[in-house]
Amino acid sequence: MRNFFRSRRDEGHALRPLLTWRNVLVFTLSLVAPALASAQTIAPGERVSINSGWRFQMGDPAGLTTPLMYDVRPVVTLTEDGKQADAKPEEAAQVAAAKQQVLKPWILPSGNAFIKDPAQRYQRPAGDPGSDVSYVQANFDDSTWRKVTLPHDWAITGPFITEGPYGGMGRLPSWGIGWYRQKLEIPASDRDRSVFLDIDGAMSYATVWLNGKLVGGWPYGYNSFRLDLTSHVAFGGTNQLVVRLDNPPHSARWYPGGGLYRNVWLTKTNRVHVSHWGTQVTTPQVSKSSATIDVAVSIDNDSQTEASVDVSTDVYALDVGGKRSGGIVAKIDHGKARVAAGASAQVKGSATLANPRLWGPRPTQTPNRYVAVTTVSRGGKAIDRYETRFGIRSLRLDPTHGVFVNDERIPLNGVNNHHDLGALGAAFNVRAAERQLEMLQEMGSNALRMSHNPPAPELLELTDRMGILVMDEVFDVWERKKTPLDFHLIFPDWHEQDLRSMLRRDRNHPSIIMWSVGNEVGEQYTGEHGAAIATSLVNIVREEDPTRLATTAMNWAKPDMPLPATVDVISLNYQGAGIRSLPGQFPAFRERFPDKLILSSESASALSSRGEYQFPVSGSISGPVRPGSGGDPKTRQVSAYELHAADFGSSADRAFAAQDQHPYVAGEFVWTGWDYLGEPTPYYSSRSSYSGIIDLAGFKKDRFYLYQAKWRPELPLAHLLPHWTWPGREGEVTPVHLITSGDEAELFVNGKSQGRKKRAAYEYRLRWDYVTYEPGELRAVSYKNGKEWATASVRTASSPAKLELTADRSKIQADGQDLSFITVRVLDQNGLPAPTAKNSIRFTVEGPGEIVATDNGDPTSFVPFQSPVREAFNGLALVIVRGKAEQAGKVTVKAESAELEGAKVTLKTTRRL
Repeated sequence: MRNFFRSRRDEGHALRPLLTWRNVLVFTLSLVAPALASAQTIAPGERVSINSGWRFQMGDPAGLTTPLMYDVRPVVTLTEDGKQADAKPEEAAQVAAAKQQVLKPWILPSGNAFIKDPAQRYQRPAGDPGSDVSYVQANFDDSTWRKVTLPHDWAITGPFITEGPYGGMGRLPSWGIGWYRQKLEIPASDRDRSVFLDIDGAMSYATVWLNGKLVGGWPYGYNSFRLDLTSHVAFGGTNQLVVRLDNPPHSARWYPGGGLYRNVWLTKTNRVHVSHWGTQVTTPQVSKSSATIDVAVSIDNDSQTEASVDVSTDVYALDVGGKRSGGIVAKIDHGKARVAAGASAQVKGSATLANPRLWGPRPTQTPNRYVAVTTVSRGGKAIDRYETRFGIRSLRLDPTHGVFVNDERIPLNGVNNHHDLGALGAAFNVRAAERQLEMLQEMGSNALRMSHNPPAPELLELTDRMGILVMDEVFDVWERKKTPLDFHLIFPDWHEQDLRSMLRRDRNHPSIIMWSVGNEVGEQYTGEHGAAIATSLVNIVREEDPTRLATTAMNWAKPDMPLPATVDVISLNYQGAGIRSLPGQFPAFRERFPDKLILSSESASALSSRGEYQFPVSGSISGPVRPGSGGDPKTRQVSAYELHAADFGSSADRAFAAQDQHPYVAGEFVWTGWDYLGEPTPYYSSRSSYSGIIDLAGFKKDRFYLYQAKWRPELPLAHLLPHWTWPGREGEVTPVHLITSGDEAELFVNGKSQGRKKRAAYEYRLRWDYVTYEPGELRAVSYKNGKEWATASVRTASSPAKLELTADRSKIQADGQDLSFITVRVLDQNGLPAPTAKNSIRFTVEGPGEIVATDNGDPTSFVPFQSPVREAFNGLALVIVRGKAEQAGKVTVKAESAELEGAKVTLKTTRRL
């Protein structure tokens, strides 16, 4: 493995950090309708979903002798599970050169388009390794293989691994080798076209064959990539497409999933066409009265003769649903481009739009969008058309006052989210992701950090449409490793290709406000060497997108170290509030870098299990989880009083105070918005994390209301904890906390006042620590500026008696993808929530629908997500239902329990018009 610094040290050039700019950024779609709609042909090219019709099999064929490994890997003899999430990354293991053939020389050329220096691009060796493998051959009988529809995560079905390591990876078997086969009919009429395979994400080390010929691949499991199939296509016949994935064990700190877990497309264009992710739209000037739109278009010529083409772009407004609204609002004539055979050329053009509809984050602004339709013509005939969605907005990062969008200061009320979708696994689903974002916006969140990898393209379409600011991130590791077989193994060879491809794919989204090139990388510890790597990555960002700033999240580097000086934005993980015994670092970074924006890229990392209140209750506002103090090792649950955190983190209260005491801090990205599979600090024998503000099933923890009160102070809010059903605690001290957006409150137990309290400075909840429990009603009245503001009450429930079903949406599409998330609540005979109920519930469906998964938010549960039987966890459970493709009708979902009165809810599935 070649040394990165030695081979890349002269790459790029130093640029002065930019702190202010105005720009418009766009979402690019190649010849396709909006990403959230089904693919459709747009003449003269087409981009077609090939998600259906796949056959899947785990494992290589028996008796395989052909070597199919991408490259040699270190031998892992000792695994470690449960180490601190902020543990120091280690130096890469030395690996001997391969003694047998590996696929790396054939795969590396797949990234050539993203290597700037032609001299460093790779030449493909002769031959087609793997062509003799039975699974690759067209005549292989795959009829016994499993039929799957993409996106597909092979690991989510389990079974869970109950013993030994792998808690960090979610206790689901994501590692292994998987094969996918698909037959493609490509007509003879396409003979003069270029044909591409576009894969939005494949976990991981993807290798692709077509008709027995090795096409190429891509190692990094989170990047989208394109492979040119043209020279291997049998036009006018059946083509056998084969994809092999090799997902290593010990390769992630969280659940990575496995398989073709994002969308896959077949794109067919004229031989002269807009390049892959080949448009970039910026605006150097934006105001309410006008905006200058600059469009740069890259053209590829895949033919054997020079081409002279005309390029023009028409701009249209989009409505809230992403459809064109009205006629052309701006026209750009890029002029003529002469493109040599086998080469590329770029043309630029500009237009001024009067009275632009600006894109901005909710709730104070509107995420208006446009689409630029670029047409490439030859001899007066359109030969290619390329659609680019964008939003016009100005952006300014002020070191003292924070982030400004369209001249409005926007505090970053952000969260981190990993890429899994809970019970659905890593397989991307638009509705599941949209539901997550809707709940985060309800809480008051306006920003999202992609931790720690490029997201599915459709997720950025959602953030654009919903008005959510984004920190887009590419790597969790550079050269130094966090797990033995993580992506540090490919970083030296692939960092440039991975970074440039992410930037080109995503640079045009208006929601993205900055780029992150790394997260808690080990190069924080390697002085000038690590700084040199950071400089090279930041320079790539500046080359690809000079309109945004670059950062890397630092949990250890201090202001006097080399790494912080290389980035444009200071992003601190936990250091702002202080890590363990170390004091908060906001002032030190401010003094050293007064001209750089400072933010918390990870804050809090508070831990809790929804509804699991433990006694005694700590008198402090923040502390680590310990036996008898915030945690119970026997049940593996963490107290829901929301006072405890990972050892390196803090409660929400402490994180709030650290930011409020340093108003120049631009805001925070909380760790995490939702619970996620894997990394279950502090109990690595569990399946999923405890850090989410919302649990894995999508149920709000009490912490949700802390953030809602802080981020939505105008919302009348009062929320009491704990619940008030404690048989056996009569007469015992049971502390009560009130979360409110008011400034004072009075608490009552069965009408008796427990006192009126006023919130002090840097205090974010009101506490009555010596309340004596007695059954009945707990009630609070909150006030703001002396006037009644909001009330909350909790009553003692009797024994569980019945179930209640509530669907988040009662009407869904009959497309095999759209989902309804149905909550089941366990109630007593009076309709009060039974807050400790653990009853077993069976779900059934009648009509053209099916159960996709069930969950209850319990991080310790090893019941398969596909099980139709699920215990309630503290009174709640979830069933996820989808409509069958092209089968519209009424779907009835029933919930039954042996001890309880059952319930049902009716859904309607409709075909998309």
